[in-house]
Amino acid sequence: MPPASPSSASPSPSPLTHDAVVSALRAAGCVFAEDEARLLLSAAGGPGELAALVDRRVSGLPLELVLGWAEFAGLRITVAPGVFVPRRRTEFLVRQALAHVPDARVVVDLCCGSGAVGAALAAALDGAELHAADIDPAAVRCARRNVAPFGGRVHQGDLFAALPTGLRGRVGVLAANVPYVPTGEVPLLPAEAREHEPLVALDGGPDGLDVLRRVAAEAPRWLAPGGRLLIETSERQAPVALEAFAASGLSARLLVSDELYAHVVIGQVAGGSAPARGVTRG
Repeated sequence: MPPASPSSASPSPSPLTHDAVVSALRAAGCVFAEDEARLLLSAAGGPGELAALVDRRVSGLPLELVLGWAEFAGLRITVAPGVFVPRRRTEFLVRQALAHVPDARVVVDLCCGSGAVGAALAAALDGAELHAADIDPAAVRCARRNVAPFGGRVHQGDLFAALPTGLRGRVGVLAANVPYVPTGEVPLLPAEAREHEPLVALDGGPDGLDVLRRVAAEAPRWLAPGGRLLIETSERQAPVALEAFAASGLSARLLVSDELYAHVVIGQVAGGSAPARGVTRG
């Protein structure tokens, strides 16, 4: 049989244009369709890969999981399915940690997820000893990839039980991006979080503060003189979070970023220089 003529062959699908990608993303409800289209186009190795990436995003997979990374504090953080995606508002916690303990030599990132907070702190604190911990094996595997360039160590386990005991009394920055969504509000979260991120990274118990209370209670035994504990929370939960810090013997205040709508409680062992119960906006 003679070969098919070009006119009788099945035509190849036309590659997606920038405008076509934007249109598809907008139709799927992506608010930042232009920005997302630019990232997907730059990530794709060819028309087929681009179509696959767009299909995954349109189906509801978070953009960061489609790309395999999230931008955080100037770093490209590897993320993977089943791992909490770092939020831009958490960059405020990083900035405040650096502002309050600019010479920290030991950093601990509890509930580390992808390890984004620890990696960002270690990147800025050249030579600091970094430890991260999470109870979720998927998070631990992901975090190890992200902190490796900074010599960080990642431990699997429940909060402080995962850490080497030799860190007690030595930690300059203890950052804990704990889960703080009240259990009853988890079903109200956006589908991207509710369907693609682990429940353990979202559910903070009946009032959202169960893990925060546990971290605050034990933190004084781990902080170095002048060290700080920083935990992200919500505006509504902040007054109770401050009470939890005080009950644990920590002098605490609330730090607020109106731009990022971020709320961070920062504390140190009572008797330090930080005033208690104030609010600082930055």
